Amino acid sequence: MNETVSPATRRTVAIGLTLYLIYSVAPVWWLIVNSTKNSRDLLLSNGLWFADLDLGRNLSQIFDYQDGIFLRWAGNSLLYSGVGSLVGTFVALAAGYGLARFAYPGRSFSMALVVGSFLIPYSMLTLPLYLLFSKIGLVGSAWAVLIPTFVNPFSVYLAKVYVEAAIPVELIEAARIDGAGEVRIFLSIVLRMLTTAGATVFLLAFVASWNGFFLPVTMLQESDTWTLSLGLYNWLRQSQVSNASTIDFTSIVITGSLLSVIPLAAVMLALQRFWRTGVTLGAVK
Repeated sequence: MNETVSPATRRTVAIGLTLYLIYSVAPVWWLIVNSTKNSRDLLLSNGLWFADLDLGRNLSQIFDYQDGIFLRWAGNSLLYSGVGSLVGTFVALAAGYGLARFAYPGRSFSMALVVGSFLIPYSMLTLPLYLLFSKIGLVGSAWAVLIPTFVNPFSVYLAKVYVEAAIPVELIEAARIDGAGEVRIFLSIVLRMLTTAGATVFLLAFVASWNGFFLPVTMLQESDTWTLSLGLYNWLRQSQVSNASTIDFTSIVITGSLLSVIPLAAVMLALQRFWRTGVTLGAVK
């Protein structure tokens, strides 16, 4: 049956997509433009267009301030987000596979606990974690930020849904009949068939950890262990109280925010091929 779309509907869709595009791109454009300005041009020039190019000066101030502590914060963010998301993805896929393909007493209760856990606001768990880690002496160390990222109930739920859709029960039974153990089945068969799911879970966990603020600000005390978001927040506070400082904190906060987006974009581009593979497999089915 042929269906025609009226011109009014097309115009409405075009206007909606244009507004969504502007809403999505405008903040990034504002960040790019204003990262090239000094504090005077930030106040006096058009916020959506360039003025005098001071990007080099802003970058120099960022990488020179406190002996290049910005790079230390970037390395800390990569450590917390990369290692935490990698371990968390493996744990989520293993737990999701167990929930989806193994029958055991209490499986429904386990699933209810997983669903109930990701409905609890993360900020409500941070203070109990702080008291626990303070008691065992982990506050102030990297483990205080890494350990909470190893377990994510929403990632477990997402992995379970992927396993139910992508891993046939007959395939697992055939592998068992051929003599493969459960660990070998998971590592050699299941993980290879869950690359798209793993990429999705990893990206969501990486972005959440990279942008996380409340957990690092609660657990980390020394500036050497801070993340980028925590360090940029500290610079922002200094820009509000240090009017007589020789450092242009407002400009370097904006330029630093632009630099902090680059790793997220790189991870997104690097993981694209896994989603294309998943779409192709779905089309073949």
